[in-house]
Amino acid sequence: MNKKKNLLFVLNNLTVGGAEKSLVSLLQVLDYSKYNVDLQLFKNEGMFLSQLPNEVNLLPEPENYQYFDMPFFKMLKETLKKGKWSVALQRIKYYLSTKKASSNSEREQFGWKPLSKTLQPLKKQYDVAIGYLEKNPNYFVVDKVQAYRKIGYVMNDYEQLQMNVAFDIPYFAKLDKIIEESAQCYDTMCKLFPQYTSKMEVLPDILPAEKIRMSALEDIYDYPLGFSIISVGRLTYQKGYDISLLAIKKLIDKDYQVNWIILGDGEEKKTLLEQVEQFGLKKNIHFMGIKQNHYPYVRSADIFLHAARFEGMGLVVTEARILGKPIVLTSFNTASAHLTHMKGGIITEMNPDSLAEGLETMINNAALRKSFSDHLLSKDYSQKDVIAKFYSLIGD
Repeated sequence: MNKKKNLLFVLNNLTVGGAEKSLVSLLQVLDYSKYNVDLQLFKNEGMFLSQLPNEVNLLPEPENYQYFDMPFFKMLKETLKKGKWSVALQRIKYYLSTKKASSNSEREQFGWKPLSKTLQPLKKQYDVAIGYLEKNPNYFVVDKVQAYRKIGYVMNDYEQLQMNVAFDIPYFAKLDKIIEESAQCYDTMCKLFPQYTSKMEVLPDILPAEKIRMSALEDIYDYPLGFSIISVGRLTYQKGYDISLLAIKKLIDKDYQVNWIILGDGEEKKTLLEQVEQFGLKKNIHFMGIKQNHYPYVRSADIFLHAARFEGMGLVVTEARILGKPIVLTSFNTASAHLTHMKGGIITEMNPDSLAEGLETMINNAALRKSFSDHLLSKDYSQKDVIAKFYSLIGD
C-alpha cells in the first residue's frame, strides 16, 4: 500500500473571498485516501470554516500573530504584561516598516520580516506545502515550513495589486511552482518575473458545479419582489461598486423599476450607504450582507452584475455562469476569460454610462437574457482536467 502524502495549505483566514472559497472547494474534492491534509490559517475564523471536510486537520493559529492584528496600544499593554518584550519590539519595527509602503500590498510585504521573527517554524515535515495566496501565505511556506516541494499561488493581477517586485524575487526563487488562476495573470507574472517563467503554471479555480446547482435550490424568504440585479463580493474599491451604483442611479433616473441586491461586506460599505441616502435610492438598493449560501439569491436574480476594476479571475462570475445567469461585466483584465461579448452576457466599458447602457439593453430584451442563459447552461463545468493538473503539480 502506498504511503499517504502529507500536504499543507496556508491561507490568512476563511472569511469571504475568492481565494478562501477556492481553497475550500479544492479541499472538498481531494482524494483523502492519498493525502493527509493540514491547514494553517493565521486566524481560525470565517464563514467557510464550517465547510471544511472532516479529513482536514486545522492547525492552531501561529503564536504571536494576534499581536500584529490588534490596535497598537492594546498590543503594547498585553505584550508587556506577558513579558513578550521581543514581540513588542518587532511590532514597533513592523509599524515603521509599513510606513515606507506606497500601497496596501507593500504594507503586507514590508511587514513580513518583523512579523516573521515572532512566528515559530512548523515542526512537521511535509511532502508538499502550498501558499494559497500571494504575500504572507507564500512567505510563510518559504520561511516557516519544511517541505520537499513548495508551491505558491498568485490569485490576483500582480500589477494591479501594486506589489513590490524586488521583495518577491528571493521568495519566488525558493518556490518549485508559482500558480496563476488565469492566462492574463500568467502573462503579467511572466513579464515581471521572466527568470521564473519555467516555474509558472495556469490552474483555474476548482468549483463543484453540481453542488452549486443543488445549493441554489434552497428556499429563501427575504428576496425583494420585482426585477432584480445582483452583485456578490467584498465591498472594496477593486470590485467597482461605486461604478455600479452610479449606473443603477442612471437607470432609476430613467424610471426603470429595478432592485439592486448586494451580497457582501467591506470597507466601502459606509461610503456606499451614504451615497444611496444622498441619491434617494434606499427603496431600490438592498445591502443584504454576507450569506452562508448565496446561490439561491443568484438563482433568483434576473441579471448578475460584476463591475470589477481588476480580478485574478472572479469566482463569483464563474458561479453565475454555472447557474446560467445572464451577466453584465465591465472590461476588467480577465472579463474575456468568462465570456465573449453578447454570448452569455455583455461586457461594457469601465464607466457608469457604458455599464448603464449594457444593463438597459439586457433589461429591455427578455429573449436576449434567455439566449444568454441557454448559452451558459450548455457549457461543461466538470473541470476534471483541472483536478488532474493539480494532482500533477503536487507530484502525482
